[in-house]
Parts: sequence; C-alpha cells; structure tokens
Amino acid sequence: MTTRRHLLAAALIGAALALPAGGALADQYLGSYVARLSWDDHHASDGYRLDTAAQVVRQDRANVHRFGIVDREDQDDPWFRSANARARLESMLNRPSAMSDRTRRAIMRGEPLVEVEVYRSSVRVQLLR
Repeated sequence: MTTRRHLLAAALIGAALALPAGGALADQYLGSYVARLSWDDHHASDGYRLDTAAQVVRQDRANVHRFGIVDREDQDDPWFRSANARARLESMLNRPSAMSDRTRRAIMRGEPLVEVEVYRSSVRVQLLR
C-alpha cells in the first residue's frame, strides 16, 4: 500500500470509530432556557384550558414570543419564535423521553419552574422548583 492509501485507510477507520453504535450521529445540544409555567400558560390564547404538559410548554413560548406575556422568571430563547417552530416543539415534547411523568404531572397541577434543554432533534424538560 502506498502512503496515501495508508492515510486514507487510517482516516476511514478513525471516522468509523468516532461514530456512535449504528452509525447515527448524536443529537446536537443547542442550549437551554428557564420558564415559569404560570396559569396564563395553562390556557390557550382563546381562553380554553390546555390538556397536556406539551401544550402548556408550547403556550408558554407563544406567550413569550407572540403575546408578550412574560413571567418574571421566563428566559428568552432563539428557537421557538415562530408558530411552526412551536408546533415542532410540541411534537418533540409529546415524546416519552422529553420529560418524566412526574414533570408532566407537576406542569398540569401547578406553576413549576422548568429548564428546557434544546437539541437539534429533541427537547428535555426538567423541574427546577
């Protein structure tokens, strides 16, 4: 083998070893934000009570970005400014891995403070208080 072929083979082997099992790339972490999910976030913009924790988190972002209803502890985010982005957020929040059952219950029963970790293809919601 020539030196060039050795280098190419080494590069291919190194790239293959760097990939996770199955060859899939890891979900890229983009950042996070903190939000107080207040009673305003538990109701849609036309007033009806929301049914799921995913809807409440989505409404919080609509309140922040579209309606200017910002709780004292709400942080801004660059990811969910548009209605389409918030629809995608809700879809990701409906996945079982997005939040624990305990977190879902806390959101539906109260006004918890949460951290939302944002990844390229998923989100993760955790209770802070």
